[in-house]
Amino acid sequence: MASQELIKRLEETIENFPDFPIPGIQFKDISPIFLDPKLYEDVIADMAAFSKGKVDAVCGIESRGYLFGIAIAVALEVPFILIRKKGKLPPPVISEKYDLEYGSAEIETREGQIKKGQRILIHDDLLATGGTTEAAAKLVEKQGAAVAQFSFLIGLKDLNGTERLKKFGAEVYSILEY
Repeated sequence: MASQELIKRLEETIENFPDFPIPGIQFKDISPIFLDPKLYEDVIADMAAFSKGKVDAVCGIESRGYLFGIAIAVALEVPFILIRKKGKLPPPVISEKYDLEYGSAEIETREGQIKKGQRILIHDDLLATGGTTEAAAKLVEKQGAAVAQFSFLIGLKDLNGTERLKKFGAEVYSILEY
């Protein structure tokens, strides 16, 4: 969906840091996007076009999912709902535990903010293995809503996150794929 021109501008802007934070990781620093308001605006327009008329709310995953997720929700004129790490929201909350490579984690959202029957877009900056995003989708479904779409600025194809999300029957969109 993204134009070749937008993809090229993003690829020229995002900085790559090999072996950061540990050897073998190719870190993609998206922060230079925020130095270019027009590029940021074009990213939001692209992502909003993907979701226009297809969702009733946007859920952003803490914390980088907020960087674009809030602006996407504003562009779509739909609510934005925070998905946060355990213990960061006042009660009552709905939570979902998930496994990490070493241990487990938990995410939460405020009870009642996701409405039964809503079509939800779950947004984060990057899709890797999909574990956190899968937990976010389960959190949405626990509240009687449906995950209609997932969106990401970057998708890492070799880590198979898209495959992990297929069980939700939702569209998956990444502007850039590596």
